[in-house]
Amino acid sequence: MIPSKPIVNIAAYKFVTLDDLERRRVELRTLCRNAGLKGTILVTPEGINMFIAGSRTAVDTLLNHLRQEEIFADLEVKESFSKEQPFERMLVKIKSEIITFGIEGVDPRDYTSKKIPPKQLKEWLDAGDEVILLDTRNDYEVKIGTFDNAVPVGVDHFRDFPKAVSELPDEFHEKPVVMFCTGGIRCEKAGPFMEKAGFKNIYQLEGGILKYFEECGSAHYQGECFVFDKRVALDPELKETGTEMCYACLAPLSLEDQESPFYFPPHACPHCYASEEELAAKLMEERHQKLLQVTTPLPGSVPYDNVRPLNVAEKFAGLTLLQFLNARHPHMGEDFWLAVCTEGRIHRRGKAVPADRVVQSGNQFAHLEPATTEPFVSNQIQILHEDDSIVVVNKPAPLPTHPSGRFNRNTLEWILNEVFHPFKLRPAHRLDAKTTGVVVLCKKRTVSQFVQPQFENGTVEKTYLALVNGGVPWDEFTCEEAISKEPTQLAARTIDPDGLPARTRFEKVRVNQDGTSLLRVFPKTGRTHQIRVHLWHLGFPICGDPIYLPDHQLNSDQTVELETVMCLHAKSLSMIHPDTCEQVTFIASDPLWSANNC
Repeated sequence: MIPSKPIVNIAAYKFVTLDDLERRRVELRTLCRNAGLKGTILVTPEGINMFIAGSRTAVDTLLNHLRQEEIFADLEVKESFSKEQPFERMLVKIKSEIITFGIEGVDPRDYTSKKIPPKQLKEWLDAGDEVILLDTRNDYEVKIGTFDNAVPVGVDHFRDFPKAVSELPDEFHEKPVVMFCTGGIRCEKAGPFMEKAGFKNIYQLEGGILKYFEECGSAHYQGECFVFDKRVALDPELKETGTEMCYACLAPLSLEDQESPFYFPPHACPHCYASEEELAAKLMEERHQKLLQVTTPLPGSVPYDNVRPLNVAEKFAGLTLLQFLNARHPHMGEDFWLAVCTEGRIHRRGKAVPADRVVQSGNQFAHLEPATTEPFVSNQIQILHEDDSIVVVNKPAPLPTHPSGRFNRNTLEWILNEVFHPFKLRPAHRLDAKTTGVVVLCKKRTVSQFVQPQFENGTVEKTYLALVNGGVPWDEFTCEEAISKEPTQLAARTIDPDGLPARTRFEKVRVNQDGTSLLRVFPKTGRTHQIRVHLWHLGFPICGDPIYLPDHQLNSDQTVELETVMCLHAKSLSMIHPDTCEQVTFIASDPLWSANNC
């Protein structure tokens, strides 16, 4: 039942030459907002088009204002009523066309096809006269209602109409064709276009479906009429129906659609529903495409101005800037840092700082490195899993996990932050640059606070594959040697009785014909370089390890090639998921070097 003071909904258009569009826009916007009207008015050089709703008084105020101008004196309006305001806001826009068509030479101000009044069309249909009813609307509109035996033109958007017309049967060129749309405006352009395309007997339904409903009701029409507001659809009595719209794909939804098990408002409906597996696969494909874009070329291969932060810890307070830099990064050498200071490349608050400036605890400096390029890394990152909280990847090698040393942009963290923007991913742990396999990253700080402690307290179960030099004689063995707290040359750790406790269990998979052995490795603690140091200490260093060499030798060469393959792979990882609090396991595919023919 319509309330005693319903909302009045009007639809109106007129093709007429308009000028001074900005003045009209401001004038109409002010009038409508003052009157409490909502909806949309398009003001164009070829005329006006509007869908407006409000009180009877407010609507009449707008119409009286427009009809005072001679060109709008005969403006025709289609009315319907609703219980609630169907529009969210009031918009007045300047556009190039009333209805987007984009075909030159079609101008309803100069010519339109013959119009057939609704009652005359009903008479033709009552009498069974031969006539083709052509529905020019979009397919999703046709779905919820159209005339009996009407032919849908078959478009998703009106701009596709010209192409669709070219595919209509040849016999349509000679027969009477009555085209129709919601309110008639699309037919104003569609009719002349079809006549130019050789159709000889074209009519357009005057006032469209809404006018037909007003004068003829439901005769020869099945279903409802889609409207472009919150009402979604009107029945032949011009009353709002129970049809809803899917906010994901914009399809109109019948009552049957709304009862479907695949209706999840506002995210999905039976027309656009996809299973979790399908959605995950689609997202994964999009992520990998983005990965390729971000790493082609490698982000660190293009020269850029790099700014490295330098924070002064309390133990460095009172030193000169040069002394601080040399103490913080002694491997670079004092001559290097003196040259950097002399060149004015150490800044604080945007200004260069001299080498003899005394630094204080908490000072923050920036080291400027112009035209920086970074060494080659692998971009073959494979995303294994993504959900609302974590991302799991199979890291290739060589690829550092974090920015450090010569690497800033050519790192797993930097690349993934570009791919997953606006998320700032936080690695829950790290793998060496030359180690491949499973890495877990967190999307939120709160997630990181849940996941990272699992790695720190040793509750995460890890399995590695390692290819080592030499024929390992034991089927199973464990190493519990402590590892040094501080690195030596080339960031190496060593066995140190006074170091940090460490425990690694090993299982032999096989001994290969080339004298190497494939091991399955289970680190029970998480010390830096733990697996590498323990195997080196046992006399079976990992193949391709650039630091821990055979015969208990450490590499002292500071120019180790990053490209060499180190045969250590983080195969699997089990942890407690932050969302479900259940144990989950992530597995990476085996590396080529682990094949039987090694």
